[in-house]
Amino acid sequence: MLRYTLMRFGIFVGCLLVVWGLVSSGLAPRGLGDSNGLWIVLLALVFSAPISFVVLRKQRDAASETIVRRVDRAKANLEANRNQEDGADDAARGPQGQEQAQAS
Repeated sequence: MLRYTLMRFGIFVGCLLVVWGLVSSGLAPRGLGDSNGLWIVLLALVFSAPISFVVLRKQRDAASETIVRRVDRAKANLEANRNQEDGADDAARGPQGQEQAQAS
């Protein structure tokens, strides 16, 4: 996940430098008034998003699979804890609690 984030940040910084160069040379329009810095950042975001979407597809899929595995493992751990608590509760109630638990 960190690798994907760093690669995406690198693409953004590259686009930021390119847009800054284009605005400084006059090939791209400048922002209104004092908003030139914000304009450059917004243009860099607009250009870097589709580039990241296409170029980093494999890394994004790998990061997504990692997240899915972690969520599944967490769900399995929660279910195991829940079953363990149910077993401990049934054992604490004794034979009568176990009969009631089986009936419902």
